[in-house]
Amino acid sequence: MRGAKSAKWVAGAIVVALAATACGGGSEDGGNKTAGQPDGYVSIDVGEPQKPLVPADTNESLGAYVIKALFTGPVSYDAEGNLEMANAESVETEDSKTWTIKLKQGWKFHDGTPVTAKTYVDAWNWYANIKNNQQNSFWFADIAGYEDVHPESGDPKGDTMSGLKVVDETTFTVELTNPVPYWEYKLGYSTFAPLPEAFYKDPKGFGQKPVGNGPYKFEKWDHKKLIQVAAWDEYQGDNKAKNKGILFKNYTTVEAAYQDLLSGNLDMIRQVGPKDLPKYKQDLGDRAVDAPYAAIQGITPVFYSKQWKDIDPKVLQGLSMAIDRETITKTVLNGTRTPAKSFTPPQVNGNQDLDTDVFTYNPEKAKQLIKEGGGVPDNKIFIQFNADGGHKEWVTAVCESIRNATGVDCVGDAKPDFQTDLEARDNDQVKSFYRGGWVADYPLNVNFLRELYWSKAEANNGRFSDEEIDKLFQQGDNAATLEESIKAYQEAEKVVLEKMPSIPLWYYRINGGHSENVDNVNVDFHGDFVLDEVTVK
Repeated sequence: MRGAKSAKWVAGAIVVALAATACGGGSEDGGNKTAGQPDGYVSIDVGEPQKPLVPADTNESLGAYVIKALFTGPVSYDAEGNLEMANAESVETEDSKTWTIKLKQGWKFHDGTPVTAKTYVDAWNWYANIKNNQQNSFWFADIAGYEDVHPESGDPKGDTMSGLKVVDETTFTVELTNPVPYWEYKLGYSTFAPLPEAFYKDPKGFGQKPVGNGPYKFEKWDHKKLIQVAAWDEYQGDNKAKNKGILFKNYTTVEAAYQDLLSGNLDMIRQVGPKDLPKYKQDLGDRAVDAPYAAIQGITPVFYSKQWKDIDPKVLQGLSMAIDRETITKTVLNGTRTPAKSFTPPQVNGNQDLDTDVFTYNPEKAKQLIKEGGGVPDNKIFIQFNADGGHKEWVTAVCESIRNATGVDCVGDAKPDFQTDLEARDNDQVKSFYRGGWVADYPLNVNFLRELYWSKAEANNGRFSDEEIDKLFQQGDNAATLEESIKAYQEAEKVVLEKMPSIPLWYYRINGGHSENVDNVNVDFHGDFVLDEVTVK
């Protein structure tokens, strides 16, 4: 996930991406200790989502935070990433090709209408249809009949996928084109959420005022300032809110958010910026949050550019070896990151040490590989990043390392906010490299390989395309068991290393904190605060 969350791009790797101005002012009812918010609500720094709030059109960490509060899908994960049932009573299969999903009784949407098998089937068909232009439509590509609603060219043949069948009010079946042994893990991604009938009457309006089935219901969206949701009393899930609501507050910089945390105008900050990292534990004491999570930071070349089209992978391997990860993570990032040794983080099943020197700083070999590969075209690279996410310092350090080691010029290309950064990626407007932080949508190595380097993956913003890699991914998808699928993707990752579709830098830690006004602040394997558990003192 982009912005590192749910097939999610990470704003700050999920280090953060904020935007707009701090929200403050006096509380209307004066019942809460945190200024500027209703009694019993909690606040967190989460910036402007890239897209309207529709589950299948959200694949970055900011919008994902809100979507997760508003919607609940068939399954979820516990804090360690273990699969558990949510809206589903069971998800079963005998052959990894035909799956039966049985929903729990009595669930409703926030408008009072029932959550049924039909609301899932209708939503998935709508999400997948090419006419609706959803960012996450490819997540439904495993389902039989996907090509009928989402052809590679031309108009769709119909509005429904043949693989989806409603059995009764709370049961539906899903037939896949081929067996996919890890398919149920994908269902924890919020793009598989159901939609109420009201959605289809006005999809555009719904994205601004969504009606979900999750622990919180939508209240208001003051664009580039805040999104407010309230705890929903009729929620049937196990993760019922222990607070009265959430304010997702937007900031122009991580530093501004941190100052609001210190002054009591914000309850939780997801990531402290580089300038405050050296002192945040001293400032916050036992309210500081420091924990690893399933996310990775890297820089990705855009293969549609003249510079990187048909480039020899040796050049990219050389650039990788010109980056002194050990020094940058210890100094600029104050020991809050761990140098990467693979394309996947340690918290996902199938992570492996690739046992390579490609991720090890070696100026001499870096220059040698770049020379053998024909050199860096123009002898200059740009690294695009969002200026509101606390990335400037490490991008500058990476550029200095490359420049000093190889003589290749390197310059940061700052975009004002995460939304602008993502739009440039989506529209193929990146000059050279972009900062690519990715956080797990589901806890398997598949999510960090297929979702980023498969030629048809939406999040493959570098437009990397390689037939051998695609075939290896397909073998993993069609393996007989989950274990065999994970192993197949491990073998595929070794070939990914040879092709270098991206340059991994380091694994993430959440380095955030909370105010004195809240308790029970926990972090899950995504690196997200578990907001429904947070209580107000």
